[in-house]
Amino acid sequence: MSQQPEMQPPHPPAGQPGGAAASRDLTGTPFPLGDWGEPAERLDELYRWVESNALRTAEWYLSDRVWKRRCARVLRIGTALGVIAGAALPLLDLTGVADGAAGWGYLSLLLGAACMACDRYFGLTSGWIRDVATAQAVQRRLQALQFDWASESVREVLGPTEGTASEAAERCLGVLRRFSEDVTELVRAETADWMVEFRSGPATLALQSVGAGPSRPEGGPPASARFPLPPGTRPNMPRQRPPEPR
Repeated sequence: MSQQPEMQPPHPPAGQPGGAAASRDLTGTPFPLGDWGEPAERLDELYRWVESNALRTAEWYLSDRVWKRRCARVLRIGTALGVIAGAALPLLDLTGVADGAAGWGYLSLLLGAACMACDRYFGLTSGWIRDVATAQAVQRRLQALQFDWASESVREVLGPTEGTASEAAERCLGVLRRFSEDVTELVRAETADWMVEFRSGPATLALQSVGAGPSRPEGGPPASARFPLPPGTRPNMPRQRPPEPR
């Protein structure tokens, strides 16, 4: 029976390097290089590195959604106030309570529409919703990793150990690698959603309105010859009238 020291999933302090508050971006940290003479300590170091990267990723998304949520809330309040004022002021002008208020009502509607357009154009509401969803997904996956790592630790402590020490280390490395790939896929999916929203937003419509689309390469076939004729068919030539007898 092979013996392996206990590997408990510790939590790195948030204020130390490699903790959740060590970085405010998604660039990550260098892969820790160490001596594999002590496999348990080496695996414990890799777990700390993987967990700190996941915590930093979740914190980045939660920090990024704060200003987006505040701006989106202000714009939505402005939209609601503009619509309410735009509907109420013409009625007050019609009833004679406030003469000349109809013009201000139209201006309020315009401001409300401008607030809604800014929210849609800059993607504030959808942006902070994506941030929250991605942070929650990373946290759920991290919680699964913590239980999986605890299960591997208990298996080695309570025994009997399955296989050799190298197989146990390989299982632990597989758990860490799958978790890192899952977190990377979550970030990639959120980025892809942002790219799709950006491409389908007002910027793309503006480019299409001015004709800034993919142009036909020079020397290519004309538009009428874009679709080839089926095989075995001849093009229909215009019929010509027979010459009139003199």
